[in-house]
This record gives sequence, C-alpha cells and structure tokens, in this order.
Amino acid sequence: MDDRFVGKRLDGRYEIRELIGSGGMAVVYKAYDSLDDRIVAIKILKEEFLANKEFRRRFQNESKAIAVLNHPNIVKVYDVSFGDILQYIVMEYINGITLKEYIAQQSVIRWNDAVYFTRQVLQALQHAHSKGIVHRDIKPQNIMLLADGTIKVTDFGIARFSRSEQKTITDKAIGSVHYISPEQARGDFTDEKADIYSVGVLLYEMLTGRLPFEADSAVSVAIMQLQNNPVMPRELNPSIPKGLEEIIIKAMQKDPANRYASASEMLADLVKLEENPEIVFGYDMFIDDEPTKYIPDVGKTSGDDEEEDAEGKSPVIPVLAGIAGAFVLVIAIVGLFVGLYFGGIFPFNNKGELQVPNLIGKDYDEVKADPQYSAFEIYRENWEYSSEYEKGQITYQNPDDTKTVKKNNATIRVRVSLGKQTIRLEQLADQNETTAIQILEGLGLKYKIVQQAHNKVAQGIVIETDPPAGTDVETGQEITLYVSSGPEILYGIVPDVTTLSKDDAKKRLEQEGFKLGTVTETDDLSPKDTVLSQDPKEGELYAKGNTVNLTVSSGVSPTTAPKEYSVYIEVKLPVELNKEVTSEAWLSGQRIDQRVVNPSIAVSYSLTVKSTKRTDKLIIRLNKQDYMEFDIDFVSGQTTAYPLDDWKTLIETTTAESTVPPTSTDQPTVPVANWVPKKIYD
Repeated sequence: MDDRFVGKRLDGRYEIRELIGSGGMAVVYKAYDSLDDRIVAIKILKEEFLANKEFRRRFQNESKAIAVLNHPNIVKVYDVSFGDILQYIVMEYINGITLKEYIAQQSVIRWNDAVYFTRQVLQALQHAHSKGIVHRDIKPQNIMLLADGTIKVTDFGIARFSRSEQKTITDKAIGSVHYISPEQARGDFTDEKADIYSVGVLLYEMLTGRLPFEADSAVSVAIMQLQNNPVMPRELNPSIPKGLEEIIIKAMQKDPANRYASASEMLADLVKLEENPEIVFGYDMFIDDEPTKYIPDVGKTSGDDEEEDAEGKSPVIPVLAGIAGAFVLVIAIVGLFVGLYFGGIFPFNNKGELQVPNLIGKDYDEVKADPQYSAFEIYRENWEYSSEYEKGQITYQNPDDTKTVKKNNATIRVRVSLGKQTIRLEQLADQNETTAIQILEGLGLKYKIVQQAHNKVAQGIVIETDPPAGTDVETGQEITLYVSSGPEILYGIVPDVTTLSKDDAKKRLEQEGFKLGTVTETDDLSPKDTVLSQDPKEGELYAKGNTVNLTVSSGVSPTTAPKEYSVYIEVKLPVELNKEVTSEAWLSGQRIDQRVVNPSIAVSYSLTVKSTKRTDKLIIRLNKQDYMEFDIDFVSGQTTAYPLDDWKTLIETTTAESTVPPTSTDQPTVPVANWVPKKIYD
C-alpha cells in the first residue's frame, strides 16, 4: 500500500496523517483540514492512472456525482483538485467499517437488521436517482456502517447521470461482477433499475451469508447473472419471512421491466414488511425467458398430470383409503383435544385461545420433543451467540408468555443460543481511544478505560490491553484499555548557577532536568560569561523541561556603558485557579518573560526586570488576560502592585503566544493593600 503521502501537506491545508485504504484506482488517507479544523478522508488517484483518460474521467465523475447530492446516507464531498501531477477528492471522514466486513463478522444478519440497513441504502439511492444519478456499483464494500447503525453509501466512481448520452461498453462490464445487473453484464445501457438489482443481491447476501452466484472466474459469474436463477433465500435461511423473500426475488428479476420501478417502490414494500412480518405480496416467481421457472407452491387443482394419475385405476380403493384416512384423522384430532383440554396442560380460555408458555432458557430440542407443547408450533427463526444462555437454550420468543394466541395460529418463533462466542482479541495498541472502543463494541465486548501517563505514547492513544492482544475472549467479556494521558509532568528544585560560567550553568541545569533559556549580557567587572543572576531563582519548584533564563557578565566596566537598572519582582498567583496557566510579563510594550505556572503547586514566582529608565510599568498577564500591574522605581528598587482584573474571571484558554502588547487600564488603580482577594498576599 502506498503511504508516501503520510506526513505531507496538500495545498498547504490538508495534513496527511495515515493510510486507511486502497482500491483499484485510488488510495484513501485520513487527514486534518487545518482551514476548517476537521478530520477528512482524501482519495488520491494512483500515479499510474494519471495518464489514462478513462480513469481520470471516472475519478472526476465521482466528485461531480456526489457534489450534487446532499443526503445523510451519502458521503459528503468537501473539496476537489484535478491537477496534472496530483488529483484528489476531499470527503467526509467515516469512522466505521464496511458492510462487507460486518457480513464477514456476522455470517448471517438478522432479517430485521438487514431490512434496516437496506432501507437506508434505498433512501440514499432514492435521492441520487431523483438527481438523475445512477450509482452502478452498489456492493457491501462501498457501504460504510457506523457504530450507531447508520449507513453511508460511498464510491460513486462509475456513477453516471441517467439522462446523459448513452455510452456502449463492449470490452467489459462496469461494476463488481457479483452484484451487477444482467444488463450491465451485457454492456447495455443502464438506468436506476440496475441499482435495484444490486440492492437485491446485497439483501440476499446479508440474509443468507452467501452470494447468489459464485464461480471460479468473473466471466463465469457474469454468465450466471445472465442465465441462472439463484437458490431461493428461504432454502438457505428458513427464518427469512416469506414476504422478504418475495421482495428479493422481485428486485433480482433479470428483465428490468419486471423489477421494482423505483427505489421508492421497493422501500415502500420493506416498510410494509416491518409493520407486518407475515405479509405476502404474491411476487414469488422468477420471470424470464428461460424454460426453468420458480412457481408458487399452491397445490394442484386440475391439469394433465392429475388426469393421467386417475386414468385406468379403480375408484373404489382411493375412496376406501380416503374414508379410512379421514376416520383416523378425526380420532387423532379428538384425542389431542381431549388430552390437552382435560389434561389441563395449556387449556383454551373462554375465547378459544391458548396461553403462551415461557420458553426462555429452556432447551430447544427438549421443548420440541415435550408433548406438553404439542399444541404449539415451535419455529426456530435463527441462531445467535449468547453470553447469558448455554448452547441450545432458547434466548428469545415471540409472542412472549404474557400473550394468548388463537388455536389455529399457535406459532411461537424462537431464537436459539450458540453459546458464548469466542473471539481472538486483535492488536489495539497504537489505535486511538475512539477507534478501539468501536472495534470492541463491534465484537460484542465490554470495555473499561484506565488513563496512564506515558512519555512516548501520545495522549488519547491505546498503550496496551488487558487481556493482551492474541488472547481468546468471550462475547460480553470486559477488556481494559490503558490509554495514554500524555507525558508525565515532573517538578524539581531549581539549582543555584550564579557565579558559574554560562557553559557550566547550562550543564548544571540540564543535569537537573531543566533547559537553558535566554541569556542576557550586562556590563559587569566579573569575568565574561559569568552568571550574575537567574530566573527563576534557586530553590524554586519548577516543571522539569522548562527553561531558566540567565544574566551574564560582559566583562566590561559598567562606567563605559549606559546605566541599566535591575529590580527583582515577585509575582504572587491566585491559588483558587488550581490549574496550569500561561503567565507573561510585558515591559514598555515588549514581552520579557513567558512561562507555564500552576498556582496549586507554587503560589508565586520571581523574575528580574531590567531597564535603562528610572521608572516604568510592568504588566502581568495570565492566559492572555491582564492580571496585575507593577509601578517600578528602578533607582530605589521600590515596587507597587495593583490588580487589573478580578482573578475569578480568568478562564483557561490556549497558551499560544500573544502578539498584541497589553495596555494599562485608564481606570484609577487600587493599591494592593485594599484589594478584595487578599489571599494572594496573606
């Protein structure tokens, strides 16, 4: 897979972060859009196809198709770039899995879930078809499934405006061969009904766990699409409602004229089915020009076969056999009724209705063999994994034991447990927390988050799991995700480096975990580069990794240079903030100091202020908000502090550097002795 764009920035805007997929003609990356501050997906046309006009047309056609669409079940396009060297489409980033992956996980999808997914696909196609766009490549690989069950239709790469000029394709069929309609397989003109056929195949696969046509080669599959009829879905999965099988068959008619006329029409039938799962539409036959047909099983009423069976036979024996059979049947029915009613197992009420028994937790085979349930037809509609019930036990029934049923409709639909599903836990380390949670939830696993400081793993990324990757776990088991909270913040005592040379001071600071900050040279008779003062001062508690600023000697007599005054200032912090803030010091419109401080750890910090002026004002900002003003007399060394804003209004904001110098308030200042929050100075 091509990851050469990872770490690059496209058009000065899109920061490529990771490779997330590769298809036949394009590679898809996850990226950050710095202009709109959002995560996006970028599909880049592969370099080998840049010179191919057909691939370039298909790639550009995708963006044109989606650009006119705006639907919650269709992926959005934000931006396109069709240069000679690089062509890409910027799309909505979908944090989910493909429907193909979900089918592989589940093997067979429950019919009501399959209908729910299909309705969303049809709603997306309904919108596209209303804009004159035919997708022509509907398949589960092009359908994304989000954690909340939302469907997103993607990849309009071979879509075409249905009202555009017809283009005949003779050398190959466009679309994925297992899902294409017969007219696509022939290379004929296609319209919206080609998408209807593909939806029928998609629904067939979800409900049966297999494709309707499979062969060793794509050509063989295409021929089967043209000539063969698939195995009826209910033969592979008897739990499929009869009406749903009819919907699939109608959608997969080989003649487009016999399919649903529109996505809306198919959608309407699915809605009816959800409202009444027992509904029958009367669509159950494949209509084509082949001699072999599927016909409704309605029994014989008349015909040549019946006449041939009757020819040459005596009517006496069949009549006697019929009388005997009827007599036996009557005796059996009467015996069953007497046994049930007078035996008191499940007696009829005064309306002729039976009370439904509670089957949840009972063994399915035992229930089927138990004569006390013989008044009911126990119909297993599906198997499912269960962490609560043992293999073979009934996990669900409809109707439940609070209902009664009529004696001629005493059917109970049940689901039976396969036991706990064993899953091999995949590697989740290096995944972000959200992705890891979605993977676990998709596997039916619970999770617990434990935050851990880590100096090498970025914040929000999984460090490891418990149990570790590769362990076989059961559905419903809780997995602990250890997620990085970022580097561990350590604090140390600032050492005294005054009187040391600048180089020795740097080494000493680094030994203690600090960094050398700004170095200011001042005229002094001490040897050149001797440290005269430091900021912060020795003995202060300071976050390791932060910088210590030094003032060093120039080795030149102060009498030969302009007089520079130096005053030591102590800034007291509001302990009530109880969080890290960025502190800045501004003198004469210039920022002379910036550091990160935490009032809950150190209630004050100090700095040395230098100026050639006799008096000046120093402004202290916390998180870009004016906090305190110092009037400084550099000759006498006296300072007076005034608050500029109530410290309680300070909020945590970005620590990005300020570019506009603070201005002193025009309001009369109040000496610090009269300031209300005196806790700062107690």
